[in-house]
Parts: sequence; structure tokens; C-alpha cells
Amino acid sequence: MDSTVTTGTAEENVWGGGNSPLGASYGKMMMWFFIVSDALTFSGFLAAYGFSRFKFIEIWPIADEVFTHVPFFHGNYPMIYVAFMTFILIMSSVTMVLAVDAGHKMKKNSVIWYMFFTIIGGAIFVGSQAWEWGTFIKGDYGAVETKGGRILQFVNAETGERAAIRDFAKTIPGDRVAHENSKGVWFYDEAYLPTYSFNEVVEGFKANPSILIRTEQIVQEGEKEGEKTLLNREESLKKIKDGRLVVEGANLIRNEYGSRLFADFFFFITGFHGFHVFSGVVINVIIFFNVILGTYEKRGHYEMVEKVGLYWHFVDLVWVFVFTFFYLV
Repeated sequence: MDSTVTTGTAEENVWGGGNSPLGASYGKMMMWFFIVSDALTFSGFLAAYGFSRFKFIEIWPIADEVFTHVPFFHGNYPMIYVAFMTFILIMSSVTMVLAVDAGHKMKKNSVIWYMFFTIIGGAIFVGSQAWEWGTFIKGDYGAVETKGGRILQFVNAETGERAAIRDFAKTIPGDRVAHENSKGVWFYDEAYLPTYSFNEVVEGFKANPSILIRTEQIVQEGEKEGEKTLLNREESLKKIKDGRLVVEGANLIRNEYGSRLFADFFFFITGFHGFHVFSGVVINVIIFFNVILGTYEKRGHYEMVEKVGLYWHFVDLVWVFVFTFFYLV
């Protein structure tokens, strides 16, 4: 009677790696385990964001109207700087590939230079993200929140562009003192006290006939998703009565751009990704100095560069999805 016997040799041939399945070292396998688990975490975050976005589509901010700033330039440049950040991060992934390839060829100087460029790219991205956070928190135009939690934005009817509260709000001496002393019905939290009180915005709005109100609309069949409704002067004067307080910028409590959930997801997801990039920069710096000291040259291989490269490519890939979800969709 014939029987089939499985031997250790056959098993080793199947895997091709012996004690290292698929020819991967223990460290590289652990990096892959981390990447898979982290990918599931990011997938959960983005799925939650997608669900919230389409559930509250009528009050969800339009990315082209939120991310319009470029450092040292004044004007409206939708998505330009975010695209620049994305380009820098992708290029840093290219230099990391070149560093890994140079390591395989035992070219120490090439590894040093490519690692250096990767670190610079990562640092630029983290710095840009910090600047973007600051701009998002500070805000640009300001808005009014209604008693029902809706956001009322202001538009200059003559130019058709958003109108900043600071350009038309009317200073009221008595209200100004009360506002600065954190007193009055419009005050909601000293940490987020806006520049102008609600009464000052209302008086300035009434004194400027060219200022209209733009608000979110319920999306109906045949209408563009996320489209804003521009009210006429009569409707605007009526709508401002529903106002409750002034909102400037975005935080975890208020958001001048629209739904508060948008700001919550923005801070959490981009912050979580930014932490990954910052950690990658720190790790790359450590590996960079080890390369300079000849640590991996003495070991006879640059596998550590390859392992940190896997992490860096994963971080870059995640940003492609974050960029698509937050800025493009």
C-alpha cells in the first residue's frame, strides 16, 4: 500500500525560505504584520468618514472652498498647496526606493544621499501639514451658526465671492466691552471667543446691502451634491434672525466651513497620518546616521533600510487615500 509522506525537505521547498517563510527575515515579516494591521485601522477611519460625508451631504464643506491657501501668497488657490504636499511625499517615496536599491548594491554614499532627500521630503510634508492645520483652525472668512446648528456664510453680491466678517462687521462700543469681557448671550466658550460679537455682525450685515447669506441646502433630485444656496437680500435678513453666535475657523466644537464632523475627521485622520509621517522621519534619521557610521556596511547588508522603506511606502500609500477622500471626492 502506497502512502504519501510529507518531509521537512518538501515543506522547505514549498516555502522556499526554510526558517524564513517566503525568504523574508523575522524583522521584515513583523513589518508586514504591522502594515496590514495599520491598514485595517486606516480603512476603518476612512469608511467612517465616507459614511458621515454622505449622511450629512447637505452640510458637508466643499474642499475647494476650504483648502485654498498657499504660504506667502494671498488669493484663492484651491487644492494647489495640498497637491504640492502630495507631490513632495510621493517623491520622497521615490528616493526611498532608490536608497533601498543602492543598499542592495552596497553603495553607501548613494544610500546616504537618497536617505537625506527622503528625510527632507518628509520634514517638508510634516511642516506643511502643521501650517495647514494652523490655517484651518484660524479660518479666513468667519460665519454665523444658527440655533439649529446650521452655518450661515456671507457673500458679496457685487463680486460673487465670500465676504469676510471683518470686512463688514460694525463695532458697537458697549457690546465690544461686554464681548471682550466674555459676557453676553453670544459668548459660548472663552477659548473660542471670536473677534466680533453676534450683535456686531448683525448690525454690520444690515448696514451693507451688498452682503448676502449663503447656506446649505437639502440635496434634491437633479441638484449638484454639496451645492450652496445663495439667498436674496430679503431672505438673508430673515435668515440672520436664526443666528446664535459667530464662528471663526474650525475646532472640535465649531466649524465655520460646515459640519463639525468634517473638522473632527480632519484633525483625527490627518493628525494620525501626520504622526506616522513624523515617526517615519525620526526613524529615517536614525537609520541615516547608522548608514553614515557604517553599521550596515559592517553587517554586509542594508536590510534595515529596506524595512523602514516598507513603512515609508505604506505611509505614502495611505496619504493617497486620505487625499482622495478628503480633498477630491
